[in-house]
Amino acid sequence: MRFVIITHVEHYIEDNSYFAYAPYVREMNVWLKYVDEVIIVAPAELKKRTAIQLSYEHKNIKFISIPKMNLLSLKSIFMSIVTTPKVSWTLFKAMRDADHIHLRCPGNIGLLGCCIQIVFPKKAKTAKYAGNWDPKSVQPLSYKIQRWILSNTTLTKNIKTLVYGEWANSSKNIKSFFTATYREEDKVIINPRILNDTIHFLFVGTLSPGKRPRYAIQLVERLSRLGYAVSLQIFGDGIEREALLEYCNTQQLHAIVKYHGNQLESVVREAYKKSHFLLLPSQSEGWPKVVAEAMFWGCLPIATQVSCVGNMLDYGKRGLLLKMDLDSDVEMIKGIIGNPTEYDSKVQESILWSRKYTLDLFENEIRALLQS
Repeated sequence: MRFVIITHVEHYIEDNSYFAYAPYVREMNVWLKYVDEVIIVAPAELKKRTAIQLSYEHKNIKFISIPKMNLLSLKSIFMSIVTTPKVSWTLFKAMRDADHIHLRCPGNIGLLGCCIQIVFPKKAKTAKYAGNWDPKSVQPLSYKIQRWILSNTTLTKNIKTLVYGEWANSSKNIKSFFTATYREEDKVIINPRILNDTIHFLFVGTLSPGKRPRYAIQLVERLSRLGYAVSLQIFGDGIEREALLEYCNTQQLHAIVKYHGNQLESVVREAYKKSHFLLLPSQSEGWPKVVAEAMFWGCLPIATQVSCVGNMLDYGKRGLLLKMDLDSDVEMIKGIIGNPTEYDSKVQESILWSRKYTLDLFENEIRALLQS
């Protein structure tokens, strides 16, 4: 099987190997176990890998580089318009040669892929929509167009679109799905955390406005001002880093807030095991892996109710849902800290739920999709 991946994910080339964001590549390596030949169509540049990048595991990979496409500035808009015909032709040729077309959405390249795949109704296709599928959510127009095309059984044939969460009135193209990090063999007994000592909080993710890391810091800061012994470990990097460091400096939070930057999965795993709570005040998510990962290791998530997060946390039975009001959210966290029995109950519920979604199950589901 010749498997063609169309993606906006930026790739890096080093020593004839192809690297990209580790969680994405880790997932794609599962797909690639069951294909003979791989063609990746994506943006790329020569650059050294970082701690959060991983290489593909396949012996027969062809990489086709295309320009990045974004609408973040007048220059990038102009360049995207200029390069669209050439990129479209490249995508068309790759799809023409494919036995199975795999689209990664949402994104500008994903949008082009959604449009071009229409002319290949007989080819086997899958699309992974990694964003928020909630039809009521506020999203860019390009995302809405992608959702419409992928859901439309007249335009888009012979496809399974994998989305996070279960949504009413979905077309037959849509399949509720999940993602995973750990295997059955990783299931070890979790010792209960004690809440009468320092309370350890964790933030894992990109330091960007959309993830709202400052709000996570402010929650812990407020608890500290109220006399609670707390700490916050921050894993990740991004454009907000300098502003967050300045905020911590101004508020004199260096004793309780520690930045670790991007780290290997094994390092983050140990942080989950030692932390009481994960903080994720994000504006938008698909299936936030960090939530499922934290739950797997008994680190209770405190997150916003976006996309399928409410379902993941069973609307408060397996975690806490933020209202994004500092006073009420702090009161909610104080309540769970003061009730160890309730905390332990939620942790156990979260462990039981998250450990259903292992890489072993994920791999079985992927194999079934490719063989159907």
